[in-house]
Order: sequence, then structure tokens, then C-alpha cells
Amino acid sequence: MRIFLDTANIDQIREAAKLGVISGVTTNPSLMSKVGRSDYREAVLEICSIVAGPISAEVLGQGPEEIIQEARGIASWAPNVVVKIPVTPAGLEAISVLAKEQVKVNMTLCFSVNQALLGALAGAAYVSPFVGRLDDAGHDGMGLVADIVDVYERYDFTTEVIAASIRHPLHCVAAAQAGAHIATVPYDVLMQMIDHPMTTAGVAKFIQDWERIAKA
Repeated sequence: MRIFLDTANIDQIREAAKLGVISGVTTNPSLMSKVGRSDYREAVLEICSIVAGPISAEVLGQGPEEIIQEARGIASWAPNVVVKIPVTPAGLEAISVLAKEQVKVNMTLCFSVNQALLGALAGAAYVSPFVGRLDDAGHDGMGLVADIVDVYERYDFTTEVIAASIRHPLHCVAAAQAGAHIATVPYDVLMQMIDHPMTTAGVAKFIQDWERIAKA
């Protein structure tokens, strides 16, 4: 399973990239707003200069033609840009057109197997079931990921499953166990995945023992 960082914070992306564990980045207008970035293209290009893998940038258009035109523009920003399109009738129509043009699409805001199936049939390169939002509503978000993976494998779809809306490190474990191709995680969750009190204690003990020997 690969890990994408879910943020528009450039400092966080730079720090995470140094670890050598992230393969891409997902963004959206809400994440851009949080960090005060008003020039979406400029921000995405800066992210592309840091991470060579897929960088998802979202469309805001509503009708199919509007989505298609906006998606073509976003896809032209850099070779590794992936266009995020919500699963709506207009979105599916746009995906089916863009897929024929070899534009990679991440179908976002997915909350059911039906939606994921339609996204794969339309030609989406990725589909993003929102695990945390489903859990918040009392549903089994990771169960949905497992169901989508099962359907895709059964019919040999090439669409990759991105476990999105990750809330905590256990979600990442569950995503890997469910067979998700990718988990997209916030920076703080990535840091929590690294941290373990026994590792911290072990490092401190090694240093303490070495210092005792060095002083002898």
C-alpha cells in the first residue's frame, strides 16, 4: 500500500517528503483555504516540485462541459497532476470523456460500492471512498474499502482504491488489511504512525547505557 499526504501545507509536504515514505499528495479547495493559498495553480505546481508522484487537484465546475474544460486545464499544469472529480452525473460524464483523452482522474466523495463501480466503468484512474466521514455517520467506512477492492479484483478493474478521509493510524492499518492501493493521510496522522513510546524509551535506554560505558 502506498501513502499519499492529504494537505496543502508546503512545509508539511517538504518534511514528509524527506522521510521517503510518501508517493503522492491529495489536495482540495478546503485544504488550500486552511493554509491561505488563493492561487490554486501556483500551490499545486509548488507541490509538484517537491513530490514526483500523483498530485490530486480538484475541479469546482458543476456541469459536464464546465468540468471537462476545467479538468483539461488542471491536467496541463504538470505531468503528475491528477484531476479530482466528485461522483455526480455530470462528474461521471466528464470522467468518461477525459479517460478517453488519457487524463487521469481521481473520483472523489465516494460513499458506496455502486458509485465506485460506476467510476471504474467510466474510466477513473483512482476512486476515493471517504472512510472517516462514513464512520462519523455511523457506517463502516473501512468495510466499504474492502468491498470496493473485492469488486475491482473480481472484474479486473485497473482503477486504484484510495482510502481517504483517514482519521487516525488504525485507519491506515485497516486500509492495508482491506487491500487499499493507497491511503491518503493528514500530516499529523503520518507522524503518529511513526511514533511509539517503546521506540522512544528504547532509544533513550541505548543512549543512557552508552553514556554510562563512555564515562567508565
